[in-house]
Amino acid sequence: MTTLPIHAGTVTAIGTVPQIPIGEFRETIIRQVGEGGRIVALFGTPQGDSLRLFAVLSLDGNLSTTSATVKDAYPALTPECPQAQLFEREIAEQCGIRPEGHPWLKPVRFPKGNAGIIEFFKVDGEEIHEVSVGPVHAGIIEPGHFRFQCHGDKVFNLEISLGYQHRGIERALVGGPDHRTIYYMGTLAGDTTIGHVTAYCNALEALADSDAPPRAQALRGIALELERLANHAGDLGAMAGDVGYLPTSSFCGRIRGDYLNMTALLCGSRFGRGLVRPGGVQFDIDDRRAAELLDRLAKAARDTEVAVKMLWSTPSVLARFEDTGTVSAELCEQLGLVGPAARACGIERDVRDNFPSGIYRFFHIPLSTWHSGDVFARAYVRWLEIQRSIAFIEDLVKALPAGAVRAEVGSLAANSMVVSLAEGWRGEICHVAITDGQGRFARYKVIDPSFRNWSGLAMALRNGQISDFPLCNKSFNLSYCGHDL
Repeated sequence: MTTLPIHAGTVTAIGTVPQIPIGEFRETIIRQVGEGGRIVALFGTPQGDSLRLFAVLSLDGNLSTTSATVKDAYPALTPECPQAQLFEREIAEQCGIRPEGHPWLKPVRFPKGNAGIIEFFKVDGEEIHEVSVGPVHAGIIEPGHFRFQCHGDKVFNLEISLGYQHRGIERALVGGPDHRTIYYMGTLAGDTTIGHVTAYCNALEALADSDAPPRAQALRGIALELERLANHAGDLGAMAGDVGYLPTSSFCGRIRGDYLNMTALLCGSRFGRGLVRPGGVQFDIDDRRAAELLDRLAKAARDTEVAVKMLWSTPSVLARFEDTGTVSAELCEQLGLVGPAARACGIERDVRDNFPSGIYRFFHIPLSTWHSGDVFARAYVRWLEIQRSIAFIEDLVKALPAGAVRAEVGSLAANSMVVSLAEGWRGEICHVAITDGQGRFARYKVIDPSFRNWSGLAMALRNGQISDFPLCNKSFNLSYCGHDL
């Protein structure tokens, strides 16, 4: 057996995960990806004087895992499997194991310092010029470096260098969980607190053989969709601003605050800090607050519809959105993109549908896709998801299960592994927890959707106009700290 079938949110004894020769490990991954599969996670964990590589794969709606042990080097997957390129760069940086044949082992997070010191890609030729942006940006935006190789206004190549926000969170999680762990999870990506903490709590509950009560699962779902609404509304407003269309830009800036305030109504924090906890949620809502939430949601829904429909009825906006920053479905699959970026290419990839957990096992949200893969598609998918998230919340608030909102979570299973998936507003959030003989975290792997999607932004700019970069960048709206951890 080369792979072991697993289920998201279900514990697997680490001893049952196949350990196969590295050549077979490599061929298994390449074959499954070639058959339409995807790398969900690829990482290493120390095992004596060696490194054990783990892969979590998705194929035809099913998950599986496999592993291989290596020492100093192994043949890289990247030349035949582009999805693996960033994972393998990370393994080389974190573990000192060299994937031989990898085309370019650039630093990912600069854990040893000298952030941003790398050899950049060069394009030579008459009239070729280079444009460097960042890492320091105006305002309060986080640091990230973008380097364009251009001929006139045409971009031949965009190289993105991150790692300036590296905090060493994965390393700090080893030996947990402890009193600090939940706070690390809440700040992995500050605008995705609910998404990451939900993924963590699902993993912890699985390892403890515990379930959050139905009412708590419903409140988690409401909070996760409110997080999606706030960020999608903000993104649509920001995209409008990038093309100089101020009505939607100003309206959506205020409407984003309305959705954030609804999250504050649930727990006192606009970003959902302190709401989701192992075993359930820390705050309940009574009938009065439920009615107020529905009233606020209805008003925000009306305002959002007015603001967004102005975008679709303005020819100058559509002229800038359509055919800008296009990513093909084929390229999307090769890169393993997730979230609205993937669904905008017509790819039906959504954890809430493919691997539902919690309340999503009982309340279904229809998939929102478009086909053109451009800025318009990434904007329109957000609008579709806004409408469906609003309907989901309305239905759920009106049918909140009765009962407790938190259950006891006991000790964690020893020598075990669990894969937890959640659909954050940017896309698939993956947490993989591996415990030691005492039930403590021997390895905790976090994959934020930005980790996968930054390469999509780079490809969206290829052969495009450099003036389109702000709009394309906002249409992806990826996290620096979520990538850098």
